[in-house]
Amino acid sequence: MFDSFLFWALFVGLGLVYAIGVGFATRSLMGAPVGWPRTYVVGLLVYAASWPFAASTAAQSGVVDAAGDLDVPWLVAALFIALSFGWVFAFGVAILVVSEALFPTQALPNPITSFRDLLHRRRRTQRYLEILSILSRHGIGWVIQGRRRSAARHPVRPQRTSTPQALVNALNDAGVTFVKLGQVLATRRDLLPAPYIEALSTLQTSASTLPWESIREVIETEIGGPIDTVFAEVSETPLAAASVAQVHAGRLHDGTPVVLKVQRPGAAAQVAADVDIIVRLATRLEERTSWGRDFGAVTLATGFARSLSEELDYRIEFRNTRQVRSAVAASRNDMLIVPRVYDEASTRRLLTMDRVDGTPLNASRRHLASLPPAQREELAAGLLDSVLEQIVVQGVFHADLHPGNLLLGDDGRLGMIDFGAVGVLERSMREGLATLLVAAASEDDIATTDALLLLVDAPDGADLAALQADIGRVLTLMKHSDGNSSIFSQLLDVVREHRLGVPVPLGIAFRSIITLQSCLRILDPRFDMAERALDRVPHFLGRLLAPRAVLGSLEAQTAILIATVRKLPRRLDSLTTNVEKAVRALGGPQDHGWVGEIVTESVGALIAIALVALGIVLVVADAGPLITPNVRLYSFLGASIALAGFVLILRSLRRLFVRNPR
Repeated sequence: MFDSFLFWALFVGLGLVYAIGVGFATRSLMGAPVGWPRTYVVGLLVYAASWPFAASTAAQSGVVDAAGDLDVPWLVAALFIALSFGWVFAFGVAILVVSEALFPTQALPNPITSFRDLLHRRRRTQRYLEILSILSRHGIGWVIQGRRRSAARHPVRPQRTSTPQALVNALNDAGVTFVKLGQVLATRRDLLPAPYIEALSTLQTSASTLPWESIREVIETEIGGPIDTVFAEVSETPLAAASVAQVHAGRLHDGTPVVLKVQRPGAAAQVAADVDIIVRLATRLEERTSWGRDFGAVTLATGFARSLSEELDYRIEFRNTRQVRSAVAASRNDMLIVPRVYDEASTRRLLTMDRVDGTPLNASRRHLASLPPAQREELAAGLLDSVLEQIVVQGVFHADLHPGNLLLGDDGRLGMIDFGAVGVLERSMREGLATLLVAAASEDDIATTDALLLLVDAPDGADLAALQADIGRVLTLMKHSDGNSSIFSQLLDVVREHRLGVPVPLGIAFRSIITLQSCLRILDPRFDMAERALDRVPHFLGRLLAPRAVLGSLEAQTAILIATVRKLPRRLDSLTTNVEKAVRALGGPQDHGWVGEIVTESVGALIAIALVALGIVLVVADAGPLITPNVRLYSFLGASIALAGFVLILRSLRRLFVRNPR
């Protein structure tokens, strides 16, 4: 019994030594970073497999006879056993190298972090399944369906149950983040047909109010102390409750009335989880549907995710509010009011600004009905002029100016609120946009088409003649419209039909103008935005291209040209020097090392392949004297040479697949 125990102890001990040898061989010979737990497991398996493989090889080669007795000199037997173990050893090393290439060794994670991540993934998976269930329940299950084999040539299309209203119902059931996504899509007339735009425009976010204690805790956490250290008072009754924030009235210590926009606890985490799901769904759409790829579903989703994340950081809205306030102040238009924001009372989850008294425009129809028509037209014209000035002249504008974000004051002025989304247009794009609108006002379809092509990205093979014809049709029909049509939405329809790529800032500007039309209709149902806008654009283009600005641009361009000419001899000399360096590109020690490494690897790979090929030839030749009853010398040498070549091939493959070896 003691002998049996000693045998197994020796067997296991040798197995551990063998496993360590496999690990060291892999690390030193292969240079591959392999974790020790994996090394021990593979090493023990290889060690266990080596014995039966060696026994089988000894029997088939005639090293031992049928009775199991040694039939050749012990040295020959040792060589055969060593060769058998060597091949199994090499395969063990190959398994480790391949496993490391596919599943690199990583540090063990923190157990607490792993548990939290597990819970997070579980909640995310549950939410993901819930969203998929909602989509299927409303007949939008095609989002998660792949191509059937019988219809492999036909992309997945929306089914008949996937109506615009079904999409709206599904988004409403999915919750706040998806409703916000629908509201964003409702402004993307360049992507979706009119029925979907109209349906998505009906989406409204609604939220219940949170208890004051929860809001108070957020405020005090953000200001780093009791409320009275910054505010003289804050009303416990909210003015409004939105999906991610709650608004309360307050007063600073100097008596200034303010409003506090307080982010709901846990809002960021919920939005982050839903945004992750939206990106995943967009990825499925882009992978499985042709129209998802045409729309750029992933780009749209990631843009929405980035925008929504920025809206959750009120420091960005703080900066946006100041920028729009500066743009409005420079516009020479006192029709609009933009509140001040207060640095000492604003943080990532808290935004404090002046209180703008007034009634939201979408709730002011009764008051507007009591105003004389001339005053209503003046309000609409002043609002349009101010927005056009922000877009065309100042380059900074409110990007979400729907009727809920405009307040009609008792003094007849309009207050702007909610600056979570702000558009920025660089000067060159503003000039291009103004040129486009001036050409459209002149009903010049050729100039309008050329101006549009300077602003958008036309795909290869675009039918420019058809594009010009469609633009000319829009310009002609605009003269005879009823005033409710928008040339901007019509142009975006043409852009969508011809699959032109609209730069994000320009798309935001167009959508802002289109959204503005709903505000203008409330102010004055008879107001013709298209006619007024096209009439006013030359004025704003004149301001953008004022003599002083043009002179400044000419001076800058002239200075750049002079500086370029002065540097031309030096650049020519530099070009000549670079050519000379290119000719001597392989002259430096670093280059020699790089080239030498490439040559060494190439030669090593060729030698490895040659050794394997030579070994196979020797084995197949089966020549030379018999060293065992069944194996000749050349076959034995061939197997040994092929083993060396196999190891060298592993080394070459490791350098190809396992990067940054340790």
